[in-house]
Amino acid sequence: MPILPAIRVTPVDASLSDALLHLQIQPAQRNFVGSIVDLLADAANCPSCDLMAVLQGDNVIGFYRIDPNARSVAGRDFAPHALGLRAFFLDARWQGHGWGAKALDALLADLSARHPQARRLVLTVHACNVAALALYLRAGFVDSGERYHGGHAGSQYLLWRELT
Repeated sequence: MPILPAIRVTPVDASLSDALLHLQIQPAQRNFVGSIVDLLADAANCPSCDLMAVLQGDNVIGFYRIDPNARSVAGRDFAPHALGLRAFFLDARWQGHGWGAKALDALLADLSARHPQARRLVLTVHACNVAALALYLRAGFVDSGERYHGGHAGSQYLLWRELT
């Protein structure tokens, strides 16, 4: 059995734009993630955000965005040096095989290099998105006990993870 290249993450640049536009999500995930076209357009309003591609070898298999202030994700202030994670997803063809956990590991490793001052990563996950919730909890995220009710998707868990 061939050994597949490791998962890595890299900032989005023009060379990745076309591949990003071909990412697909499961129909049931549309309310949780949105379309990649909308995600990229929204990011244009946040020049200080990090748009990141998830790659397996040279293949773009996912996307996420790091916001420099967790308030933008959860609608409230956090201790200094808290970042927000938005729109973390893998292409539908890469889901269900453990790649999400590997991508999250690469994301966290990249944060420690790219944002060494960061102390916490905050995200919200829809209450119905059981697979994503399980992934985040396995990766060391903690349920804050709070719910976020903003946005169009409905009630969401507010999770956070300490960064080292």
